[in-house]
Amino acid sequence: MAHRVTLIPGDGIGPELAEATRRVLDATGIAFEWEVVDAGEATIATRGTPLPDEVLESIRRNKIALKGPITTPVGSGFRSVNVGLRQALNLYANLRPARSMAGVQSRYDDVDLVIVRENTEDLYAGIEHMVGRDAAESIKIITRSASERIARFAFEYALANGRRKVTAVHKANIMKLSDGLFLEACTHVAADYAGRVEFEDRIVDNMCMQLVQKPDMYDVLVLPNLYGDIVSDLAAGLVGGLGVAPGANIGEDGAVFEPVHGSAPKYAGLNKANPTALILSGALMLRHLGYADIGARVEEAVRAVIAEGRTVTSDLGGSAGTREFADAVIDRLGVTAGAAA
Repeated sequence: MAHRVTLIPGDGIGPELAEATRRVLDATGIAFEWEVVDAGEATIATRGTPLPDEVLESIRRNKIALKGPITTPVGSGFRSVNVGLRQALNLYANLRPARSMAGVQSRYDDVDLVIVRENTEDLYAGIEHMVGRDAAESIKIITRSASERIARFAFEYALANGRRKVTAVHKANIMKLSDGLFLEACTHVAADYAGRVEFEDRIVDNMCMQLVQKPDMYDVLVLPNLYGDIVSDLAAGLVGGLGVAPGANIGEDGAVFEPVHGSAPKYAGLNKANPTALILSGALMLRHLGYADIGARVEEAVRAVIAEGRTVTSDLGGSAGTREFADAVIDRLGVTAGAAA
């Protein structure tokens, strides 16, 4: 039976990346039915909203979606579609692996981190207002239930993927009630995994310094929403940048897989964008669907193409286009499939 997947092409370079990724995933031999729906800046003119109801309805129906990058205005305009999706669908866990890759320029060659970010509350709850004319207030929400839920997700991920340690990241030395509650919840959940997964905690500013100095000391990090957003970009920087950083948003009743980078509208339609992050997000989707071996094959095909360096996009030092990069990954998948057979 074919897997029916919601495909959201996105803004800017999104449609090109989505098409490249769709071709790679179809080349795995798994049967997909792609239900294409539009969200983002372009839908405002036609629908009056960047997140039409039928997008949410499609994901609720199919339980899984692959999404290209979507433009989020800074300071004004509509609120983030990404945040809207996560909150509307209760996609409480944001998963962002960061692993060094041969052929991608970086200061490190041994980074292997997984960032687990709570996705539904904290300052991202969007409870903010003006206080008079010259001050604004945002309210930070941390609950025990959401904190324990994301901590348990991190420990279960560690167990399922052979990871050795979970580090809770917080600012409980200053925000003793909110971040203190997050740390207390993580510590409580950690007791259920004693002897199986190591647990520790770090203050967020110290964590950022240590990731720059010695990233090899860390494994799975679990964080509240805002710190998770910031630290996951830092981790992506350790392995070459957002262009190679996949992401997943997972809940009890659905999951959305997406790259972390933006929509880069000035490169739209030029066949220049690097599809690595979205293809690797597709590999995460395969694992989520139960195809761990095939997901690993897709990831290794991407890594092999980049390491070889002959058919890579300009940001990786080559001259290939988006389509040609995808072709090379598909060719490599054929080689690995033959070797597996």
